Amino acid sequence: MNENQQGLYTNITYFKGLNTLRFFAAYLVVIHHSESMKLKNAIGSLGSLSLLQNGGNAVTFFFVLSGFLITYILLKERKNTETVKVKNFYRKRVLRIWPLYFLLVFLGAVIIPFLIQQFQIDYKVPYTLSEVWLYFLLFFPGLVTFYYGHHMLEPLWSIGVEEVFYLIWAPLFKFIRKNILGLLIGVIVVKALLSIIPFFIDMPDLYTFLVNMLKFEAMAVGGLGAYFIFRAKRNLNTLYCYKKPVQVIVYLILFIFIIFDTNILYPFWDVVFETPVLSPLIVNFLFLYLIVGVSMISGNIIKLENKFFSYLGEISYGIYMYHITVISAVILLLKKLPVSFGFYPRNILFYVLVTVGTILVAHLSKKYFENYFLRMKK
Repeated sequence: MNENQQGLYTNITYFKGLNTLRFFAAYLVVIHHSESMKLKNAIGSLGSLSLLQNGGNAVTFFFVLSGFLITYILLKERKNTETVKVKNFYRKRVLRIWPLYFLLVFLGAVIIPFLIQQFQIDYKVPYTLSEVWLYFLLFFPGLVTFYYGHHMLEPLWSIGVEEVFYLIWAPLFKFIRKNILGLLIGVIVVKALLSIIPFFIDMPDLYTFLVNMLKFEAMAVGGLGAYFIFRAKRNLNTLYCYKKPVQVIVYLILFIFIIFDTNILYPFWDVVFETPVLSPLIVNFLFLYLIVGVSMISGNIIKLENKFFSYLGEISYGIYMYHITVISAVILLLKKLPVSFGFYPRNILFYVLVTVGTILVAHLSKKYFENYFLRMKK
């Protein structure tokens, strides 16, 4: 398709339903870390249900969504201004991401370790600030996990990946003008080749860790969706792949994957969803199908545009960033409950406190902290 051709969807300012998807994905991360931390602290884990282990899938969804939105924004800017203002792009990303990111780094690497020491809380921080400050500063917090093990700031690894992606994506769109489709496909192919190498050559653990962490292929898959929407010459509602019967089949597969994946022991299922390199791409395209369906297809069987959940999606960055701290505080509180306090009442109380606490903290952060910087965008 000619890069200079104009499509029907070149001036979209709002993709409906995506904020709700953001919240659901963020809450799946909350559930995942809740269960793993409850198990570690012996306060009544709900077991090995696949639904409770979707943290990794949710983060992958965020990567696909980021690639979709950022690629569309850059394509739209280039159409309207005939260039990409890289400095302006960086400024907007900095004002959205950096304040909360560095606040969490300060809290998790300075304040919380100090409080743990002062109040003799039963938790050991696996690193000192002097050991890890450079990793956080350079947006490679994933390396802190690699070198020092699990820690309270572990979720920041995905923020680091997105920052590295943003750093290279805008300049590429500025200087590569005639083959964006080739760029997107090239990222997917290169990542696949890098992932295959360890199957044939013994590579260092750091190599495997970095290849698995830098999920640029998920962002490129999202970018493919944005590219084809931006260049679309026909109404997307007429696409065969979004006919009602096809939607039912695809969404059913995605639903089963989210709810039951690790609990399904059939060989065919393992081939589709457990094959290295191939299976992650299948999941990425399933997430892209959901994103396009929810935001662009009027006849989509899943309707997610809702004011309440949309707001929760707006504060989902805070939900993602603060939830580990809230979970840790709730666990400390529940440890003080008597043993006679039953398993189910304990879990109900846990999730009420974690859900309300995380949403409340994220709301206050958005209103009184993050919005201060977001207003600077204008």
